[in-house]
Amino acid sequence: PVNRFCAASNNRTGFLCDDKVTCVPASQVCNTVSNCRSGEDEREELCGDLPRSLPGHLVFRCSNRAYWVYADQRCNGMNDCGDCSDETGSLAACPPCGSEWWNCSPVLYEYCSCIPRRLCQDGIQHCHSWSDEYIC
Repeated sequence: PVNRFCAASNNRTGFLCDDKVTCVPASQVCNTVSNCRSGEDEREELCGDLPRSLPGHLVFRCSNRAYWVYADQRCNGMNDCGDCSDETGSLAACPPCGSEWWNCSPVLYEYCSCIPRRLCQDGIQHCHSWSDEYIC
């Protein structure tokens, strides 16, 4: 089997097309849109039995093994697994919040341990501590 691993934009895990140049972000593989010139990112042998038919590097298993997300959704700041296992804990191994994020305990289920800084001081509580409105 061909090694299809590549690093897409922002160093995210990707799928290398047959042209050996185009790197498709993991979450754009098997999304019904051909991103590779020859359409190999949407072929039946790759997409026929998700996630088993995908190369392992494209898949992140949530702590609840019944769920999975694409590898480039790990450490993206969003609660894609539903239990934050793709953002916190040893499985995810995410770095601390980046400069575009504010570290707090979010009120919304959408985030795990950081909120986007654009939500700071917008008049809406996003952190349990209200730090997004008074400190951030």
